[in-house]
Amino acid sequence: MTFPAATPGIFRRLALFLGLVLVAIGMLNTLPAIPGLDDLVTGVFGDGVVIRRFSYEYLYPLVFVIMMTTVAFEHSVARDMREKGKSKGLTGLGLALDIALIVAALAIAAGYLIEIDSVCLIDQFTGERAELIAKALQEEKEFAETMGLPVPTSVDDPSCINTLGLWIFPLVACTIATFLAYNVRVWGFPLVMVAILIAAYTLSTVMVWYFFGADDINKYLVTKLGGEPRMLIDGRPNMQDILVNNAQGLLGRFMGILMDTVFPYIVLGSLFGVSAGGRSLIKIAFLWTRRLRGGPAHAAVVSSALFGTISGGPVVNVLSTGVLTIPMMLKRGFKHTFAGGIEAAASSGGQIMPPVMGVAAFVLSAMTVVPYREVIIAAVLPAVAYFGCLFLTVAFQARKQGIEAVGDVTDDMRLTGEDKLHLVMIFGPILLILVLLLIPKEAVGCGPLAGLWGVTQIISENGCRAENLPWLLQLIQNSAGDAGSAGWWATALLVVLFFLDREIRQSPGKIVTALADAGLLVSRLYLMFLAVSVIDFCLNLTGLSNYVAVDIIGWLRDSGGIIGDNAFFMLLALAATMLMAILLGMGMPTVPAYINVALLMGPMLVGLGIATFTAHMFIFYFAVASAITPPVAVAAFAAASITKADPMRTGVAAVRAGVVIFVVPFIFAFYPELLLIEAAQLNPEAGAARYLPGLDGTVHPLHLAMVFGRVMLALYLLASVLARFEARPIGRWESWARLALAVLVLMKIPLLSLIGIAGAIGIILWHWRGKTLDPVAEH
Repeated sequence: MTFPAATPGIFRRLALFLGLVLVAIGMLNTLPAIPGLDDLVTGVFGDGVVIRRFSYEYLYPLVFVIMMTTVAFEHSVARDMREKGKSKGLTGLGLALDIALIVAALAIAAGYLIEIDSVCLIDQFTGERAELIAKALQEEKEFAETMGLPVPTSVDDPSCINTLGLWIFPLVACTIATFLAYNVRVWGFPLVMVAILIAAYTLSTVMVWYFFGADDINKYLVTKLGGEPRMLIDGRPNMQDILVNNAQGLLGRFMGILMDTVFPYIVLGSLFGVSAGGRSLIKIAFLWTRRLRGGPAHAAVVSSALFGTISGGPVVNVLSTGVLTIPMMLKRGFKHTFAGGIEAAASSGGQIMPPVMGVAAFVLSAMTVVPYREVIIAAVLPAVAYFGCLFLTVAFQARKQGIEAVGDVTDDMRLTGEDKLHLVMIFGPILLILVLLLIPKEAVGCGPLAGLWGVTQIISENGCRAENLPWLLQLIQNSAGDAGSAGWWATALLVVLFFLDREIRQSPGKIVTALADAGLLVSRLYLMFLAVSVIDFCLNLTGLSNYVAVDIIGWLRDSGGIIGDNAFFMLLALAATMLMAILLGMGMPTVPAYINVALLMGPMLVGLGIATFTAHMFIFYFAVASAITPPVAVAAFAAASITKADPMRTGVAAVRAGVVIFVVPFIFAFYPELLLIEAAQLNPEAGAARYLPGLDGTVHPLHLAMVFGRVMLALYLLASVLARFEARPIGRWESWARLALAVLVLMKIPLLSLIGIAGAIGIILWHWRGKTLDPVAEH
């Protein structure tokens, strides 16, 4: 097997071309509802022609084939073998795997079209589908005439006659094996290992049922596919679900999330990557923090928060901001491990920083059926607490090392005219996203200026409703509150603003390359979703998550109560979930780490009385935390590559600096009102009161301020303990006292909380009054 010298370049160019095609399809699919556009298209091309929101039955298999072909070209095993000088035999095997991925994608797409009732591809070729529809419609008309009902013009899709039959078993098995094998290459073994373990468990429980039956077998050891006689053909409906089920199939809900909501944000992030705005953000961060002791370390926190909300990836964030902030921290005297640790912790926090929090936040929105605009609102106070605690950690460390503030504006902090234009490129799209997501649809056209637009306002007990909206307000109303539309308009705005950048005007090809790169990223992401889908449908088939939830709830009730009655049980369940999230998240991206634990442990938390949204938000935080948790702390390792410090010690430093990310989820689990939205206060127990005890679904500003004030006081104590320094060194007994007081401050029992607050204020005053005059303390 031989390859021409230009093969690597050809593969890369083909991948970029397919990525660009994918972006074109995806952006057209998510095109917002522009008033009059659909009617114009129908008038020009006739009924049935659409240029947006394509039919999923045909869109999903088409883009799936493009995605997997793109992955095969971008991550070609054959090309890699050839570049490494491997033998022709190994290179040939690599080529076989590349081809297998493309063939598997084509096979799944074909199987999907054959098996899904809305298409029935074989029946369409044979003509049997048209006959079935005509016959069913005639029967419906006759029935309607008999009953005096309106005559129907359409019927539900009939089941397919010609299907894959038994061939569906080898098709699903072989294609899944191929997808998992390629996942190892692109995303690493940890994700695939979890999928393989759960798939092996599922197959073993099916075999137990087949060979031994279901009688007297533990529910965890058997998955019953049918009745007697036991036949594996009973599993065919499950195989069909894997192909066509919109909830958990290979082309199911994850494809819907990616293509209908997340797509514009991935394109937006890729475009931000070629923008010069990132450098301007870092300048602002240095400018804002120049009078603080931490200086560049504080700048790292600020820039990572700002840049992280547009990149959504901890490693990308570290490599983008860390290359500038880490050398400055080292120059000012911060330790190598601390510099890398604070950068890794701050960069990981970008995924919890509104308004654009990365792909995992959109998945959370879809899995909890909570609008993304509410996810943004819910993330605000936890993000403030997290980055506020990072700020304190830097301040204490700076005092400990005697580092003083710079104060003066240096040349590398000054904002030029170009920098200000570049900042418009960053803040313009983000502001547009915020406006579109936070404006309720019903509020558009309602207000004191509505009369100037000729809008008719109808006021009722349910609020204001506007009619006769002009074209522009209709456009805003169509996009308001819709995450996909907001992302699309932000992307379109950024493309226009790009031409403010002199470098982009000189090299507009950078925009095209960035768009193609977005297509590559989408393709890689969906390959990862395939592995997660395997876990999803296996857990649904076996019922493992529900069994775990029911048994743990039963055990806790037998032991004396449930979460609503005993905080110890709540703490125990949350701690177990945290450990599971950290364990399953090792070496994984945030998305699969979150989904895996949400599928496995989410039902347990909900069953114990935590609101569904709060439970998922809790899991989401620990999926984010896995990026800084040793032994596989990818963000810390990326930072260590810049500091040249030991990666493991950098990971430990990142955990010490960002330990609050492990604490904040426990706080909002006990105080869901901190998440600010009604969904976090809903009682998940069927037949019970609508809201959790003590909550009414609304935000009470005074109560919220008191709770958040207690949270910040507790985090202040925690940050000082981690630094072992405040105004002076903190001894061991004082550390334990501060930790105990932090716990008391957060207690829900008012008397204990007041004791904690008084004790905290007392120990802080005592600490500062006892400040010594030695040089270290003075600094």
